[in-house]
Amino acid sequence: MQTQRNILYGIVERQRLNAIFKELFRKSIHICSSFVPFFLGLAYWPVIALLVLAVIVYTVSEVLRSHNINIPLVSKITEIAARKRDENRFVLGPVTLVCGILTAALLLPLDCARVGIFALAFGDGLASLMGKLIGKITIPGAHGKTVAGSLTCFTAVFISTFCCCGNCLHSLIIATVAMFIEMLPLSDFDNLIIPPAVGALFMML
Repeated sequence: MQTQRNILYGIVERQRLNAIFKELFRKSIHICSSFVPFFLGLAYWPVIALLVLAVIVYTVSEVLRSHNINIPLVSKITEIAARKRDENRFVLGPVTLVCGILTAALLLPLDCARVGIFALAFGDGLASLMGKLIGKITIPGAHGKTVAGSLTCFTAVFISTFCCCGNCLHSLIIATVAMFIEMLPLSDFDNLIIPPAVGALFMML
């Protein structure tokens, strides 16, 4: 009986560690998107073109993957990063991530787009990871979002926004709004909403 419990515990622990690894891998991609504003400042239209190309290549790769045709590297990265809910379907997260960044970059001044992209990269990126690692208390109606994750989002967005503008009040407002957007049960569509919404709010302040 004790042996069975130990085996069961080992299986559960491996599943938990695997989920944390996947989240760490996924969110490292989120965090790497924080470099996009820098590259936009160096070569705006070439970077926009590369982001559009990335969406096209990824979409084609996912369509082919659904027909059991794998694209080297792209399909492997998607497989590693895919969550349980993404199994056997089109993994939408990377598309909404890039489209959210593109929307902010195309519609907003670069300094405002930067704040929105940073909110996605650091706020949303770290919130889910910390929720997996230390999140114990879930938020009612938020589809598993945790208090720890939301507080991490608030802190990360406050710091990143303050680094951009040096205004404590504006940073507080931006961080609060970003946290509430991240708390909404939007699945992967928060990637699409956060950069333009947060960037537009910063422009209005």
